Amino acid sequence: MMFADRVAIVTGGGRGLGREHALLLAAEGASVVVNDLGGEPEGGGHDHGPAADVVAEIVTAGGSAVANTDDVSDWTGAERLVEQALDEFGRLGV
Repeated sequence: MMFADRVAIVTGGGRGLGREHALLLAAEGASVVVNDLGGEPEGGGHDHGPAADVVAEIVTAGGSAVANTDDVSDWTGAERLVEQALDEFGRLGV
C-alpha cells in the first residue's frame, strides 16, 4: 500500500487517464478526492455523474473517496477543492 495514510486530489478524475489515476491511487491506499466538472467533450455542460461514478467504484472496492465538481480553473474553485480534502480526510500522514 504505497499511498496508505495519504490524501490524493485528482483533477479530471471522472474519465480517461484521470479516472485511472484515481483508481490506482485508491488501490494503493490513498484517500482520494475525485474532481471533475463532468463537462461534455466540447467543453460545455456540468455533470456530477463522472466524479460520483468513480467514487462509487472506489468505495465498492473498499477504498475511501469523495467527489468534487468545482471548477479548478479559478482560485475559488481550487480553494474549495483543497478545503474539501482537508475537511474530509484531515492531514493524514503528517
